Amino acid sequence: MAGKIEKSKGKVKVAVGSLTGNKELESEGKIDRRTGEAKEKIGRVKSKVEGTAEKAERKAVKAIDIAKRTGFCYGVREAIDKAKDAARRK
Repeated sequence: MAGKIEKSKGKVKVAVGSLTGNKELESEGKIDRRTGEAKEKIGRVKSKVEGTAEKAERKAVKAIDIAKRTGFCYGVREAIDKAKDAARRK
């Protein structure tokens, strides 16, 4: 939201600066507009990253639930323990 406001403010400054011949105001407007565009892009990237992280978390939780229900975790642990015991006996 802040990016859109800054972008709009920049457009207004550019227009006013152009109409009045005020190059400094026009330059400020260009900077504000570009800053607003950058903030909008950062916001979009941030949203995508957050969405990806949430999706990965949901998949991890689902995988853990499946492993618990099927006893996979316990079966693997038992197999590791048996292998360790066999290695110790040798």
